[in-house]
Amino acid sequence: MKKLLLAGWLFMVVSTCQALSPYTSGAPLPAGELQAQMGAVEKKLQAEGFTLLGRHLPKGLQAGGVVLVTDSAMLQAIRASGGSGIVAAAIRVGVQRDGRVSYTTPEYWYRAYLRQAYPQAEAAARSVQARLTKALGTGASFGGDVPADRLANYQYMTSMERFDSFRAELRAFGSFDEALQMVRKGLANGVGTTAKVYEVVMADRKLAVFGVAMNDAARGEGWWVGKLGAAGQEHMAALPYEIFIVDNKVYSLPGRYRIALAWPSLSMSEFMNIRYAPDVILKTMNQLADVQETRPGD
Repeated sequence: MKKLLLAGWLFMVVSTCQALSPYTSGAPLPAGELQAQMGAVEKKLQAEGFTLLGRHLPKGLQAGGVVLVTDSAMLQAIRASGGSGIVAAAIRVGVQRDGRVSYTTPEYWYRAYLRQAYPQAEAAARSVQARLTKALGTGASFGGDVPADRLANYQYMTSMERFDSFRAELRAFGSFDEALQMVRKGLANGVGTTAKVYEVVMADRKLAVFGVAMNDAARGEGWWVGKLGAAGQEHMAALPYEIFIVDNKVYSLPGRYRIALAWPSLSMSEFMNIRYAPDVILKTMNQLADVQETRPGD
């Protein structure tokens, strides 16, 4: 009996401390034109019940593109949990021109974004994983390793932002509708050289999230992702960045959190190569929220 209890305890410790990676390799596609490859991926995902949200072809990155989908059961879990978990609504699939396919590992991102609400969404997350595997295949996980029990409060290093950093809040409006109209207007007008990739809106819960293409040639996503070299291109499924609304407030995850979560294996020297990216991203998202100046200390 003691041996059984010890074995059970060890199993729980190992499970709790299991490391997860942000991306999973899928089965490669035959060589071909990128748009056709992305179309093939979309059909496979739709066959497994996923709903298409959009495509993203990052400006300045020639390696490939991203297919964005969502899942009805996961959306219901997000709706039930409410709050900033809305940022988890999109599932991202990277498609490289050479045929490589990768997708965001569901458990990694849902643990990070849903945080304390993850246990209630776990069944939906497992379903997403199973159907992604069926649609796209499954190979090696990659991109770094983060212990599963650290993801809810992930922090790349001491003093850097977490998911719920105060710096995530951009602006408060008089109502959810006013906030929604402002972000939609900004994206439609290309404020900050941006464009909308997708949107998911739960008006009854006063929640919304938008995928934002940052297209500025000198300071957009192509600039900073490109500076990460091969790792930047391989992590295509990290894109696009998000801006989201909870109740009457507009938020965007701090760059030093969001980039680190998507590239946890980068060294500090590699992060220093893109040290200006978090401030540039913040400025862009502030423009979308119609904030001309960042707050003191940001």
